[in-house]
Amino acid sequence: MSVNHDFRAASGLKRWPSDLEELPAEPPGPPRGPGLFQVARANGETAITNIRRLAGAERTPGSLLVLAAAILLAALAAAFYVVTLAAQYHFVLGQKHEAVPSVIEALGLDAGMAVFALLALGLAMAGQSARTERMLVLACSLASAAMNYAAADVRSPRSVLVYVMPPVFLAVTVDRVVAVIRRHVLGDAERSAWAAAGRALAALARGLAVVLLYGLRFLLAPPSTGAGLRRVVLNATPLPEAGPRAIPAAEEVPVIEPLPVIEPPELAGASKKVRLAWWYERDEAYGDRKRTAEAAKRLAPKVDLSEGTARAYIGAILDGIGRAA
Repeated sequence: MSVNHDFRAASGLKRWPSDLEELPAEPPGPPRGPGLFQVARANGETAITNIRRLAGAERTPGSLLVLAAAILLAALAAAFYVVTLAAQYHFVLGQKHEAVPSVIEALGLDAGMAVFALLALGLAMAGQSARTERMLVLACSLASAAMNYAAADVRSPRSVLVYVMPPVFLAVTVDRVVAVIRRHVLGDAERSAWAAAGRALAALARGLAVVLLYGLRFLLAPPSTGAGLRRVVLNATPLPEAGPRAIPAAEEVPVIEPLPVIEPPELAGASKKVRLAWWYERDEAYGDRKRTAEAAKRLAPKVDLSEGTARAYIGAILDGIGRAA
């Protein structure tokens, strides 16, 4: 049993420091954050630290380079705006033949790109997500490139490249500067807007390939392709299941009367005896001699006979049945 009651040492754990000399001479590093911090040393002295942060002189490594990149981005944007404005102005002027509206319309997309780029930079410096603004920068750049393409000589690849390159390259530069600033501030790499656009284009290409393949298959085998597409559509749009049907009570179900029996057209003009025989064959008392009078009374009005004559005819029919048996 331990005589000094040091149970930590007895259990194999590190002993608690007993003297101030066993404490580290200096803390591992000053706490980060704004303001002054008082740090106590092992010899009992106190020290004030983190004065550089309070004075604003402490910067994250690479801040000056990122700032320089942002300044160069502004200069690049201004230069490219002059280039694209001139190209779009001449194109719009050739369509509208009015100077002021042409300048305004030519400046619209590039000005929108500048607005969204500034918003994205501000959000990135504040450590916020700028995904929507980066997508809008991409959309404005593509629209501006399309307008420049309309102003270019589409028969010349060099002309198309010269006209289309500035807005696209500017959008790529803005996106990368925003991404680097966000990573520099937060250490978080936000997904690029160009990656989303690439995935959308890949999905569109796959969809067009499927449509082309099915179109070719329809030309080669119309019946089976049509039946397959019908099954695909039916499987993709299932109907909701029908609910349980309410079974009406027996007293609510209307009684369905049997259809009246009428003579066939071939009996038109036949004798009354023939007509009586046809009716008797379909009567419930057919073949029962005991019910001859009942059948004669029921069938005589149908063929316009008296009951006695009808009874005699039915008796002759029954005699014929007996002889045949």
